[in-house]
Amino acid sequence: MFTIPSAFGSVERNAWPATTRRRQWNHSPFPTITSGSQMSTPRGTSLPSTAQATADAIVDAAERLSAAAATSTPCPPVRDLIGPDDVAAAYAVQERVVAARIAAGARVVGRKIGLTSPAVQQQLGVDQPDFGVLFDDMRCEEATPIPLSRLLQPKVEAEIAFVLASDLVDGPLDDAQVRAAVDYAVAALEIVDSRIAGWDITFGDTVADNGSSGLFVLGADRRTLDSFDPVAAQMQMSIDGTEVSTGTGAACLGDPLRALAWLARTAREFGQPLLAGQVILSGALGPMAAIDTAGTVRADITGLGSVTATFTQE
Repeated sequence: MFTIPSAFGSVERNAWPATTRRRQWNHSPFPTITSGSQMSTPRGTSLPSTAQATADAIVDAAERLSAAAATSTPCPPVRDLIGPDDVAAAYAVQERVVAARIAAGARVVGRKIGLTSPAVQQQLGVDQPDFGVLFDDMRCEEATPIPLSRLLQPKVEAEIAFVLASDLVDGPLDDAQVRAAVDYAVAALEIVDSRIAGWDITFGDTVADNGSSGLFVLGADRRTLDSFDPVAAQMQMSIDGTEVSTGTGAACLGDPLRALAWLARTAREFGQPLLAGQVILSGALGPMAAIDTAGTVRADITGLGSVTATFTQE
């Protein structure tokens, strides 16, 4: 049985201070794979490997994605190995990719939510969001230029990030509970990236590829939810002064806090609940934009101020 190391639950406390002591969780947040003929799904049911991806295919898919990241060379989709919509298999691949990063010294500092737009869900033929894992080395500071050489085929999204003040472990984990658990909200840019050549992805491909994660930048202005309404937020994003995306908080599952509640329930179901101090990227407020050349991206979100990222050709 392959499991995530207990370090998965750790957070960088100095980077995102929280007021509540977190619990230690040592369970894997993903479906587990055994060497036999069955794979466990998040809900604990088992599906025959003849109908689902085999354990060998899971390993091969993870190795393909890891090699693409290590060599900075996009790879073919992994759906030929695990299928386009096998949720358990896709998260099992993500498990191995995440475990390899942890083994190499990366620290988990939060999660990202993707596919929060109904239009994108319809495009990929799914009826649910997905999630990926955020590592400490993914965070970039606004004042520090980002070399495009760190990325393969980047795109950028403007989002609302939530930093948790308390664990989301017990209870219904509904909108009201997760709202009370938020320490503060902050404007964020998520630089999504894909190890899959040409962004030729299905749901299975993007989940396996850690939710097409890349880097992220947090703004400087922190707001408690007493003074900020995520649904009412208006977003405008530009590249070198040219508007490339607009949207609202309502574009994110109707309410970014609803996306957070979905993630809280899903993470608990997978055995790895969200913990105090973690940063959660709640999902795009508008269409993503490609980053093809050096330039500066700026997003303005009403109530949260602005956040910028500068890309260089170095």
